[in-house]
Amino acid sequence: MKKLSIDLDGQVALVTGASRGIGAAIARALASCGCHVVVNYRTNRDLAEGVVDSIRSSGGSAEAKGFDVMNGETVKQAVKEIASTHERIDILVNNAGVSKDGLILRTRESDLDEMLGTALKGSFFCTSNVARYMLKRHYGRIVNITSVVGLGGNAGQSVYSAAKASLVGFTKSAAKELATRGILVNAVAPGFIDTDMTSNIDKDKLLGVIPVGRVGMPGDVAGVVAFLCSDLGSYITGQVIVVDGGLYM
Repeated sequence: MKKLSIDLDGQVALVTGASRGIGAAIARALASCGCHVVVNYRTNRDLAEGVVDSIRSSGGSAEAKGFDVMNGETVKQAVKEIASTHERIDILVNNAGVSKDGLILRTRESDLDEMLGTALKGSFFCTSNVARYMLKRHYGRIVNITSVVGLGGNAGQSVYSAAKASLVGFTKSAAKELATRGILVNAVAPGFIDTDMTSNIDKDKLLGVIPVGRVGMPGDVAGVVAFLCSDLGSYITGQVIVVDGGLYM
């Protein structure tokens, strides 16, 4: 009997917003499965290089690549350079996101533009450019990182919820467009994950409403992403996998 394992040896993965938190955990997980990982960042070069160093020190392969996912021309050039260097891009994880909590009446237009721009425009630009190279090889895995608040909403997070909800529709439509060409597109919706983005939340209060009795860790999300990118998830597309310890049921 063949032993099940996640083997991504020789594949090339691009993970956006991977300098910290969930993105960094995803980068490390994919690298541990054999991927060469391109660690994208917008401003935190030192943090991104730190992720690369941690991957390399563990025997993995990675590089840092700085570009703003909201700039279509910049994304196009960056993806072209990655594909030219490595002759392939097998995996894309659209993780880059911005959260600025605020009530509807107090939300600024600039916050709206940044949150929607990073989540939706960023994922669209990266997907449309990477998919061109995946189509040539009739193979690809795309995973969009959304959120449970994109499914159920949350007071004070109307724009963030809308931004994450937009990824659900984008995921399902892209999955239908690309499935016949061997490209699978799915989304992962984390709940409360212990990252910098949730550092101001009283985690002790959450334990009473999370059935498994603990706050999630970045690695909990990363493992699901690695599964979806592997052959073990080869019959899954257009789905939203919730990773929240049972909070959203």
